[in-house]
Amino acid sequence: MNSRLVVTFTTLIVVIVAALAVPLGLAYASHRTNRLLLDRRADATRFAELADQAARDDDRSGLASELNRYADLYGAAVRVRDRDGVALYTAGRFETDDREAVRLALAGRTTERLPLVTPFGPDTVLLAEPSGRDAQLSGVVLLQAPADRARLDVALVWGALAAGALVVLAYAAFAARRLARWILRPVTELDRTTRAIAQGRLDARAHPGAGPSELRRLEERFNAMADAVSGAMERQRAFVADASHELRTPLTVLGLRMENLEPHLSAEGLAELDEAMAELDRMTLLVEELLALARVEAGAEAAVKETELEPRLAAWREVYAAKEIALVTRVQQKAVVPEAAARLADIALDNAQKFVPAGGTVTVTLDDRVLRVADDGPGLSEEELAEAPGRFWRSAAHANVPGSGLGLAIAAELARACGATLRLTPATPHGLVVELLLPEPQPYTER
Repeated sequence: MNSRLVVTFTTLIVVIVAALAVPLGLAYASHRTNRLLLDRRADATRFAELADQAARDDDRSGLASELNRYADLYGAAVRVRDRDGVALYTAGRFETDDREAVRLALAGRTTERLPLVTPFGPDTVLLAEPSGRDAQLSGVVLLQAPADRARLDVALVWGALAAGALVVLAYAAFAARRLARWILRPVTELDRTTRAIAQGRLDARAHPGAGPSELRRLEERFNAMADAVSGAMERQRAFVADASHELRTPLTVLGLRMENLEPHLSAEGLAELDEAMAELDRMTLLVEELLALARVEAGAEAAVKETELEPRLAAWREVYAAKEIALVTRVQQKAVVPEAAARLADIALDNAQKFVPAGGTVTVTLDDRVLRVADDGPGLSEEELAEAPGRFWRSAAHANVPGSGLGLAIAAELARACGATLRLTPATPHGLVVELLLPEPQPYTER
């Protein structure tokens, strides 16, 4: 957009400058040509009078000396012909065919126009002036004059016009670029702000400053809209967090009271109590995960804090050993990852131990900033892989497996929090691979 505006403005200025400079240049060239014609025609007229007087007096000595002095002084060439076209005297060197000029002059027509003088030519101009009195022609005077001085004058004026045009174009391009930046500054600011919001910085706002008033109002309205949306999302997260937090105590008290009922129930009542306790545990897990998701979305989780990955994996070995699942880790002893990435590994391992059958294998690798948790469980279809990070999503084939359906949604939020990319891909020949592409560490710079 910026380039298009600059090109459009500059093109308009080029057209305007060309529309002014070209006619001015041509007008001066025409003026200089006419001035040359007038100057040299006055000389030709004087020579025609001298030639006519010499023909009447039958004495051309004075005419010859006059022509020679003129030719030497101005570097011109002068030729006198009689009424039959015979050359009577020539001073200087003629380099131009004068037959057409002689024909017109013998017809009584003097030279009224010269070819336009430009820096590129012509080198000389030819004028023809009939000599004689009244209707009686005694001959023709031809004057071949150099156009060097006129060409130089035209070249200087054209050069000045070209230099002025270049200065105007340079200034116009500079002004067009500044004007385009001024016009598009609010758009650039909005683009920067929307990109920051898309990257998770919900507090980013445009800073209205320079630019057209209409676009500045657009920035202000965008900020108002962003404030409203951010406030609504914050209230929603606060509600989920508060509701989850407030539900924890009643659920705990309810669980204790239900356990106190156990001695007073019959065998059939005990079975119902076990089912109720299982539902209560599921509800408690759901509340805990909702609270964790709200904290992650609110930025309460330290995205830049780093931790060692190996100790976190060691805690899972006992769980996997109890379920007869092999946990293979290919992680350096002192490998450090963001806290959010370590929590994501916990979520992936927790999901894997639910679905991988006994005798299966789960492999954790950390190589070149890529954290991979791969299992050889049943895996997911292509459609399910795309839907899995959604909230409360659960596969129809695994509806009987305990869980809330928030694990991968929390993992996706954790990946966003630490600036990483979460990918779910199928394993070969079967199973699921959870990949986390960690961002490159930013170099430390002193401020």
